[in-house]
Amino acid sequence: MEDVICHYCHKQIRDQDELITASNKFQIRPFHYLCYEEIEEEANSQWKLWKPVNGITGNITAALMGLLALWMLFTDTLQGIGDLIGVLAAYPVLQRMVSYFKYEKKLPKFIEDKNDSPGDR
Repeated sequence: MEDVICHYCHKQIRDQDELITASNKFQIRPFHYLCYEEIEEEANSQWKLWKPVNGITGNITAALMGLLALWMLFTDTLQGIGDLIGVLAAYPVLQRMVSYFKYEKKLPKFIEDKNDSPGDR
């Protein structure tokens, strides 16, 4: 099994409890939750801001955009423009799926004793 490495501190992420996947400019990267908080504080412009993909907000966004994409793609709402909106709305769903299969699926849900594991944060 391949290790998931934090994009900020370059240490191993041991479980899903520590993991935050975030996107910026069509990239999805894994972070420790503490490293992600540091990055949020350092971001001084909108272009340097990483947006979380997993977690409650990522799941809600993906679900709502998935419903919007299905509605726009499979009905005649707004004709051709609706199809374009549907394709664009499918992007957060695709991001969430890539995040899950590329990073989250590789990690256990929770490790009881994190102090004994290598790569302490």
